[in-house]
Amino acid sequence: MEKLRMSYQNRTVTRSGQFAAFEEGLRGYMQRVFAYMGLGLGITGLAAFLAATIPALNQFLYAPGMQYVTLFAPLAVVLFLSFRVGRMSFSAAQTTFWVYATLVGFSLTPLLLLYTGESVARIFFITASMFGAMALYGYTTKKDLTSMGSFLFMGLIGIVIASLVNLFMHSSAMSFVISALSVVIFTGLTAYDTQKIKDIYLESDGAEIAGKKAVMGALALYLDFINIFISLLRLFGDRRD
Repeated sequence: MEKLRMSYQNRTVTRSGQFAAFEEGLRGYMQRVFAYMGLGLGITGLAAFLAATIPALNQFLYAPGMQYVTLFAPLAVVLFLSFRVGRMSFSAAQTTFWVYATLVGFSLTPLLLLYTGESVARIFFITASMFGAMALYGYTTKKDLTSMGSFLFMGLIGIVIASLVNLFMHSSAMSFVISALSVVIFTGLTAYDTQKIKDIYLESDGAEIAGKKAVMGALALYLDFINIFISLLRLFGDRRD
């Protein structure tokens, strides 16, 4: 099995009965990851819809002072999950991911209300198409995407710095460039993260650890999807009158 794992990681594995069984397990694992991710997106969409359509909830979430909690709570939760997942049980990690997805939905409500419902739906399906194509590429390619991932990560750091600077500059031109680069970077990261999740499966040992790794893989893909969606919405969304 160890030789099989090494050959799979080196993209040199050949077809065999043992490999067929191994790949079947990998497919099941990836289906689990994408199921978690899809459910997370569904929870986010539901949370955003409820916050947008229930006045009392909206007023609570965006009351003076509370609005900062609503906007920054997702960051606190995702950092907590990322740093503490090793000490969590699988069920705790899973629950924390659902909480995070809910908080993201609440925090996105003001942005989504800026655009028409038709525009949001259109951008969502465009995002899903782009994401699906790159995830499929990341899953099927035999090319090692590690070097591409390193380059994209440096670009991601640049986007974070530029976004912080633009909080003070309020430049529409810079916002456009940041959104355009974000689409490119997170689209590329979708392929990289998908391949990385496959490689992580090779190192999984035990159902509990595999379950937590599936949650973290779903989180990575969820973040890729959300960032592509937000960036495309800012670039091509139709604002309400």
